[in-house]
Amino acid sequence: MGDECEWMKLPIDQKCEHKVWKARLNGYEEAAKLFQKIQDEKSPEWSKYLGLIKKFVTDSNAVAQLKGLEAALVYIENAHVAGRTTGEVASGVVNKVFNQPKARAKELGMEICLMYIEIEKPEPVQEELLKGLDNKNPKIVVACIETIRKALCEFGSKIVQLKPIVKALPKLFESREKAVRDEAKLLAVEVYKWIRDALRPPLQNINSVQLKELEEEWVKLPTTAPRQTRFLRSQQDLKSKFEQHQAGGDDEEGVEEDEAPVVDAYDLLEPVEILSKLPKDFYEKIEAKKWQERKEALEALEVLVKNPKLESGDYADVVRALKKVIGKDSNVLLVALGAKCLAGLASGLRKKFQTYATHVVPTLLEKFKEKKPQVVQALQEAIDAVFLTTTLQNLSEDVLAVMDNKNPSIKQQASLFLARSFRYCTASTLPKSLLKPLCAALLKQINDSAADVRDAAFEALGTALKVVGERLMNPFLVDVDKLKLDKIKECSDKVELIHGNKSATATKAVKSAPQVKVAPSSNSGDKVDAPATKTAGPPKKLSNKVGLTKKLKGPGPASAPGGKGKKAVEIKEVEPELSIEVCEERAASVLPASCLQQLDSSNWKERLASMEEFQKGVEVADKKELPCQALVRMLAKKPGWKETNFQVMQMKLHIVALIAQKGNFSATSAEVVLDGLVDKIGDVKCGMKAKEALTAIAEACSLPWTAEQVVAMAFAQKNPKNQAEVLNWLSTAIKEFGFAGLNVKAFISSVKTALAATNPAVRTSAITLLGVMYLYMGAPLRMFFEDEKPALLSQIDAEFEKMQGQTAPAPIRKLVKRDADDEETPEEQDEEENGNVQDLLPRTDISDKITSELLEKLGDKNWKIRKEGLDELNTVLNEAKLIQPNIGELPGVLKGRLNDSNKILVQQTLVTLQQMATAMGPNIRQHVKTLGIPIITVLGDSKANVRAAALATLNSWVEKTGMKEWLDGEDLSEELKKENPFLRQELLGWLADKLPTLRSASSDLILCLPHLYSCLEDRNGDVRKKAQDALPMFMMHLSYEKMVRAAGKLKPTSKDQVVVALEKAQAIVPAKPAAPSKTSSKSNAARPSSTVSVRAQSATMNDDTDAVALKNDPKKNKSGSTAKIKPGISKKVPSKQNLKDDDDKSGPIFIIIPNAKEQRVKDERALKVLKWNFTTPRDEYTEQLKTQMSSCVAKWLQDEMFHPDFHHHIKALSTLLEHLESETEGTVACLDLILKWLTLRFFDTNTSVLMKVLEYLKLIFTVLSKEDYHLTDNEASSFLPYLINKVGEPKDVIRKDVRSIMNMMCKVYPASKMFSFVMEGLKSKNSKQRAECLEELGALIEVYDLNVCQPTPAKALKEIASQIGDRDTSVRNAALNTVVTVYNICGDQVFKLIGNLSEKEMSMLEERIKRSAKKSSTVSTKQVEEKASRTQGLNQNATVPRKGCEEMPSKLNQARSSNAHSSSESNPTIPREFQLDLDEIENDNNAGRCELPDLVQHKLDDLYEPVCLPEPKNRSVSPHFDEIHGSTDSTINFVVSQVASSDINTSIQALAQIDEVLRQEDKADTMSGHIDQFLIATFMQLRLIYNTHMADEKLNKREILKLYSCIIGNMITLFQIETLAKEASMGVLKDLMHGLILLMLDSRLEDLDEGPQVIRSVNLLMVKVLEKSDPTNILSSLIVLLQDSLLATTNNTPKFSELVMKCLWRMIRLLPNNVNIINVDRILLDIHNFMRVFPRERLKQMKSDLPMRTQKTLLHTLCKLLGPKIMDHLALIENKNESELEAYLRRVTKHSMALTGGKIDSDTEKGGSTIEDKESKAKISETLAEIFKKIGSKENTREGLAELYEYRKKYSDADIEPFLRKSSQFFQNYIERGLRLVENEREGKGRISSSSSSAGFSSPADESPYVASSTSVPSAVSTNGEEVGPAVYLERLKILRQRCGLENNSKHEERQPATSLLSKPTVPTVASSSELLHNKLAHLRDSREYNQEQESHHPPMQTNSNTTSAANLDDLKKRLERIKSSRK
Repeated sequence: MGDECEWMKLPIDQKCEHKVWKARLNGYEEAAKLFQKIQDEKSPEWSKYLGLIKKFVTDSNAVAQLKGLEAALVYIENAHVAGRTTGEVASGVVNKVFNQPKARAKELGMEICLMYIEIEKPEPVQEELLKGLDNKNPKIVVACIETIRKALCEFGSKIVQLKPIVKALPKLFESREKAVRDEAKLLAVEVYKWIRDALRPPLQNINSVQLKELEEEWVKLPTTAPRQTRFLRSQQDLKSKFEQHQAGGDDEEGVEEDEAPVVDAYDLLEPVEILSKLPKDFYEKIEAKKWQERKEALEALEVLVKNPKLESGDYADVVRALKKVIGKDSNVLLVALGAKCLAGLASGLRKKFQTYATHVVPTLLEKFKEKKPQVVQALQEAIDAVFLTTTLQNLSEDVLAVMDNKNPSIKQQASLFLARSFRYCTASTLPKSLLKPLCAALLKQINDSAADVRDAAFEALGTALKVVGERLMNPFLVDVDKLKLDKIKECSDKVELIHGNKSATATKAVKSAPQVKVAPSSNSGDKVDAPATKTAGPPKKLSNKVGLTKKLKGPGPASAPGGKGKKAVEIKEVEPELSIEVCEERAASVLPASCLQQLDSSNWKERLASMEEFQKGVEVADKKELPCQALVRMLAKKPGWKETNFQVMQMKLHIVALIAQKGNFSATSAEVVLDGLVDKIGDVKCGMKAKEALTAIAEACSLPWTAEQVVAMAFAQKNPKNQAEVLNWLSTAIKEFGFAGLNVKAFISSVKTALAATNPAVRTSAITLLGVMYLYMGAPLRMFFEDEKPALLSQIDAEFEKMQGQTAPAPIRKLVKRDADDEETPEEQDEEENGNVQDLLPRTDISDKITSELLEKLGDKNWKIRKEGLDELNTVLNEAKLIQPNIGELPGVLKGRLNDSNKILVQQTLVTLQQMATAMGPNIRQHVKTLGIPIITVLGDSKANVRAAALATLNSWVEKTGMKEWLDGEDLSEELKKENPFLRQELLGWLADKLPTLRSASSDLILCLPHLYSCLEDRNGDVRKKAQDALPMFMMHLSYEKMVRAAGKLKPTSKDQVVVALEKAQAIVPAKPAAPSKTSSKSNAARPSSTVSVRAQSATMNDDTDAVALKNDPKKNKSGSTAKIKPGISKKVPSKQNLKDDDDKSGPIFIIIPNAKEQRVKDERALKVLKWNFTTPRDEYTEQLKTQMSSCVAKWLQDEMFHPDFHHHIKALSTLLEHLESETEGTVACLDLILKWLTLRFFDTNTSVLMKVLEYLKLIFTVLSKEDYHLTDNEASSFLPYLINKVGEPKDVIRKDVRSIMNMMCKVYPASKMFSFVMEGLKSKNSKQRAECLEELGALIEVYDLNVCQPTPAKALKEIASQIGDRDTSVRNAALNTVVTVYNICGDQVFKLIGNLSEKEMSMLEERIKRSAKKSSTVSTKQVEEKASRTQGLNQNATVPRKGCEEMPSKLNQARSSNAHSSSESNPTIPREFQLDLDEIENDNNAGRCELPDLVQHKLDDLYEPVCLPEPKNRSVSPHFDEIHGSTDSTINFVVSQVASSDINTSIQALAQIDEVLRQEDKADTMSGHIDQFLIATFMQLRLIYNTHMADEKLNKREILKLYSCIIGNMITLFQIETLAKEASMGVLKDLMHGLILLMLDSRLEDLDEGPQVIRSVNLLMVKVLEKSDPTNILSSLIVLLQDSLLATTNNTPKFSELVMKCLWRMIRLLPNNVNIINVDRILLDIHNFMRVFPRERLKQMKSDLPMRTQKTLLHTLCKLLGPKIMDHLALIENKNESELEAYLRRVTKHSMALTGGKIDSDTEKGGSTIEDKESKAKISETLAEIFKKIGSKENTREGLAELYEYRKKYSDADIEPFLRKSSQFFQNYIERGLRLVENEREGKGRISSSSSSAGFSSPADESPYVASSTSVPSAVSTNGEEVGPAVYLERLKILRQRCGLENNSKHEERQPATSLLSKPTVPTVASSSELLHNKLAHLRDSREYNQEQESHHPPMQTNSNTTSAANLDDLKKRLERIKSSRK
């Protein structure tokens, strides 16, 4: 009870956290009550429970959990901050509530999820629920599905995203749990309600039974679309409407339709990548001569394009191939198949196919001449699919081009295509500018002689009529007779539009309609359904409201497009002409009889009175009943327009104007009066009244029609006064009415006539008219008059100059409509007039001038020829001035020039494209995707002038095309996605300029948002600034809500920063431009100037807003916004006097200045500032640092940092610590300055400051490691030496911290470079520092292998070993431990590396090694495995760079802390000492992680053909070379580092300098110590070329080949210098061989001209490497490389492993020569490790047996060369007894001893001893040299041979091969024969014929490393692994000889074949008998030559050998002839 009383007193929030469940239960109950009482949703009380709500729902007690869930539900419903808990609470509900047995808990959990959705958090809830679908607990999965279903049912598909749900459904149907499958079925039914048939494709692969059940359920569903029943908080207006409808039972169809979502099944599908799946020979087959092969290729493609959604890519080649098949293939079946493939491609790519659409449509239309139904149907499907990827506007030119074709089938199918296309259009997507030329072409076809053509044209016109309505269509049908008009209307009534005003039912009808087989002769309207049914979903942006049944004056929305036809609607209300009697009758109803009678009176006064009555009659008459035609005909009665009295005439003209203004004045009425008005317009007294009447008529009948009639009439007369005044009236009328719809061509013709008039007034009026027209048309108008006389042209130019800068006035008059709804929108007028002006200009077709020769020039490899091609193209454009859009394949070629490596040509191409835009006009829009987008790519160029040219070109294109084409599709977002700072800042700046000028933008603009948000966090400050400027412009079109929703998909940290930026941008979103007034295009052109001022104003406002925000809310600045505060603002804030001191420190402490760090490095290199290098810091260093910090560090922090009092330093360090996380980017930008300042603090004596510095350093290096930052050399060199000084501090705490920091630095700085700095620390006088540095060196060597030692292992270890004799014990111990570490890695070789030590030091070292060996025996196998895995990880970290970097320092710590060196660590590691550098270079070049391409199989048989090495140019030695060479090693280090540069020229220059050094014998030694470094830089460059340069299409491949030549030439030179070649370490050689083999297998080289030559050069280089390198290192590296290649199957092909093995075989052949200098222990250790990874059983399982045979051959060769002593070389292997290697060696040696035991014993008995026991190696070489010298002299030859025989017998293991190899083949044969003779003489066996003396001897020169067959080396071993004795081969040889007649038992005795005494015993391979005979003949020939020579030199030695040889030779020849004849 006491406990209960205690918790009862606690507040509610503490009860909810209490450990007693009853307390929590009580707390939850009280909390629920409290939450219901709080009225204010923003009460601070809510925030108390913010962190507790998750605990409410995840309570471990079931009873308490129920109450907690209830309380949580109330909280979420009422608290304004509840949304912050969405993710964690939803996760808790899924994992801890849905698995509860109580149904109530599950219900509450579901309600909580739904409530979160209601409070505007649907995304995180859905994300957690979808995660729950992967849970292993089926209860949770079922509950998650049920919750999703319920959410979808209540909130609808607009709130709940369907795509991830649909994606998860198939997996749910595969579940083992029936409950999950059943719930998934219900969910699928619910989803189907919302998206209907769009769900079918994603579920097509589920179980057929399940699919059948679903179909049955779907059929039962109601056809009406579902409606949202639960609403978000922001949808309360919808909620109230919904409640009203339900209350009134009003279930309106319109509302329902609005609620129904439009989901495209295409969006729910995953794209499939098909380009890589194309057959490799696809392009060869598709152009094959045999149609069957072409068919195979097309069928393979057809299978791939059946995928409903295809991944975007470069399909240009595929489309080109299909186009060729369709257009040119003679086999119609293949044409149909090609069309099907094209249709599938278009359907799968949709909008991404738009680029290719215009290229294929002309071909498809032309191919409609085919009459076979299946071909026509395939072509129809193809062209329909292509249409859906683009717009009719883009295809209209191609369609119009074939409408006049002679072939009726083509005309018919073109019309049918238009009919089908119109069905997808709406009034807004089918404007008059497009409809007019199409209707004109179709109207011609309705009069065609072919019935099919006529019917197709009727169908197309009828569909157009249905789409746009009669009001807009009638102007084009004015001349069509009634029968044909009725036919068009009849067709219109039959048409069903895809997007009609009854979209729900229409869409359903379209989807359910079956596809109809289309016959070419059919005219049925059904065929238009085919594309509809095929389409997965409708395009997004189409209106649902189209007037379908509006009549002529109907006000429907179909009146959208407009422009030219202001006149048309009224004119085409054709009024029949009335007879004079009817006119009199109708006029009498309005006018008094007296008036009519006096109209033709002879008395002018009566006529005047009559006119007055006439006027009154008209004024009082009803508008609707005013008979206009009758009245004007009465006015035209005699005297009519010949009236002589000016008063009567004025009155008459006034009445005409009155009738036109008041009545329904038709064109028929106008025609009655116009002639008279034109006749009087030049009259002095009546002219003004005539002009007023004309203006009134223009208002009634439209200015375009009136003006055209008036001008024609005026110039039909010869009255110059009338002509001049008509032109003057027209000038005024254009200003009053605007320019829309005017027939400029007609006017220009009349104006030209006027300009040629003799009357100056007419010419002046014409020029004035041109000036007015210039206001609207602009510069293109002048092109019509360039042929005029210069004097007249100058007058015109003067008039145009007057008009420049003026804007066209707003129209004050318009076409008077009797219905307000008939008025067109101004925007449409502008659109129409622009198009009209451009359409008027005469254009030239230049397609015939775009010849293949020109295209070849533009694509030539020589830049001069490319330039010549561009010049020719410019000439063509200049001559044509205005061109048609048909330019053939020119776009593709020009696109390539935009990527030209020559920047001058890029700029010239941009100028050409700018010129092309001017010449082509608006038609250039069809090339936007092909050429326009690549222009945007050029904005990423590094040169400012190129970017400026690209921007100018881009703007000129946009001026012609508008922005719509640029914003449609994914192209813009793909460009913004590229991480190029120049491209991003230019593109964002351009968008920020253009977007505010648009009234509406494409919805595809939303695709740019993810990349726009990433730009807000870009490392480049300019990019971030441009992104901030662009945010309001994007928001102007996309809305704040959409942009916030898109930000919800970002990472939490990024999301917070982006949302802050969006909130700021929301305040400055510009208003959309208002609908433009009905002015001209010229006035619109003036708009950007005003826009600029608006943007400037908004930008100012933005800056002010930021400043105010900074002032009012300082904390807001710390929130981590990516928008960095401008320097101006950050400096401005502290200057305010009224701010408190605390507020001064509120801003960011770092100011990011782009490229400031790089500039500081440049200044230091240029010696503009002091280099940071000192023993103790002087004042000038401090002042310099202070100056450098002033521009990028906050003033107040700088004052703290440089304050004399140490307390301020601690404050500064605390500030740096606080801001480290929030200002990481700023810290990195100023890192060099921070580190320099910290080095100053190292010299402070205050321990507190030092400890704080070390604390900050630990944290900063942790952050840098997480950021994947790499320390620069400048930063390291100015910091590391001073840090290493502190490692000798007397305090243990400080030393530990410093060592810890050094450990962390290995993550951000290469260990090899760090090694050099630590080595410098050994020179310190501080013994503690030396000891710590030695321990650090040991730890680095232990982790990173021996190659971390710099400059070379030998030099470094000599320095370390010199510390063994130090007076200080700790230094001695540390040095000994370090050397022991090296011993554990490389064994006895360490004694060579450390040089000479004193006896005392050597004994200490040996003792320590023995002691470490004893300790190592206690090391557990677990540690050994851990070490092995670490080394393996180091080997593999090339592909996963950061992984290696993260693992190694942790192991480094273990090495430092334990300081125990076990022999298990002697496993040779594959060195990666420069791994960090390598990764950094690759990352800097955006190489990323790449996969190796599939390597092609090379023909390796000719690799040893003579190789022509590239001739290195003989360069004179640089004049500064001696200075450079005389400097320290740092100069060579610098040059070597440049070899790995990403810039090709830099690398070539560095290689040239090294080449100079290597080619001069006296200077080549300076490279000693730098060989590893040079080789590492070289293979890094090879990797860079392989991964980056070769993949970069922009790079000139000749430069790459040049670089390859330099690298290979340098390496060959290097490996010819044996002393330098021997310095290459094992790890470096491994990487080098890896890179060279990859280079040999690079298939891309074969495509280059000099590629094969490079491969041959590489082959030669590899031979040099194998022969000249240290044999131990190269053999070890090849074994490890083979192991890696067999493991890494994903990265290396079998060919790679095969080449590695061939290199090993080469080394095996060289083993007899190298066995005495090879470290056999290391080799056996490597083989041991290989056998551990690949035991015998695993090798047997491999596809190829070559690895096993290679391993066996290597071991057998070693056994043969070393004999039983090989067992003494297993010292480095731990647990030898368990090693598979030892068992194998024992077995082999035992077997070989059994075979040769007798011989060995006899040798031993005779006292024969080995060289190792008797003589040193030096003595051996001297002795042999003397012997060979004797043999070479004539006098002592026999004596020399005898001594050689004795020497060989005495030293059985002596190797004389090196001496023989230097001599000629003849000399070798001579020695062989001589030794044989001596042997026979000594043993009394008689002389042996010289013909057999050299049998079995093979010259090493006959061997080649790669050409050898795969079985040549391993043949010495039998299948069971045991060596085969010579007896076996002798038996085989005997049988073969008998078969061929060479062996006769009666004549020849069996005898052992003579073996070479000079060579090691080798196992002869089995050869055919004919081969043996050829060999025998060759030996006989040698023997004869020898005897001849002996005869000349030694006559006494002649015997019967010559005759014997000749006899043998003749005998053998006869036998050979016999064998050949028997074979025939």
